[in-house]
Amino acid sequence: MRNYFLLLLAIVLLAACQVEQKEKPLYLTYQTFDEIEPIFNRQSDTTYIINFWATWCKPCIEELPYFEDIQKNFADDKVKVILVSLDFEKDVETRLVPFLEERQLQSDVALLLDGKYNDWIDKVEESWDGAIPVTLLYNKENKRFHGKQLANYDQLEAMLESL
Repeated sequence: MRNYFLLLLAIVLLAACQVEQKEKPLYLTYQTFDEIEPIFNRQSDTTYIINFWATWCKPCIEELPYFEDIQKNFADDKVKVILVSLDFEKDVETRLVPFLEERQLQSDVALLLDGKYNDWIDKVEESWDGAIPVTLLYNKENKRFHGKQLANYDQLEAMLESL
C-alpha cells in the first residue's frame, strides 16, 4: 500500500511539473543599441512590427492597444510585435514594471537603455526626427516607417497588409 501511495504521489508531482510553464519575462533589457540592432535586420518570412514608446509618452500609451490587438489577431500568421521602451533607467522599477504588470502585454517588450539617440536613430530610419511614438514595419522584401502616433487599429492593420 505504501508503494502504491508513493507511486501515486510521484505521478502527481511529475504531472504538476509538466503543467507548470515558464513565465514570459516582462521585458528584455538592452544596454546599447548595438545589442538590439539585429532585430531591425532579420531576413526571415516573418513580418516585424517594432514600436518605440515610453510610459511617460501619452500618445504612446494610447496606441499600445493597437499593437496588442495586432499581436492577437495575427497570432496564426508570421507577424511579430516588439515594443521598444525608451523609459529611463531610474524609472524602470517605479513606472515600467508596474505598467507592464498591470497591462499584461502579450507583445514582446524590449527596454533600450542606450540614451545616445543621435548615434542610432538614423540606423532605424533616416527620416526619424527622434520623437516618439514611431513604428517600423518590415519583412525581407519591404519596409514602412510611420513617424507619428497611429490614428487607430485600422491604420496599423492597413500598414501591415500593405507590406
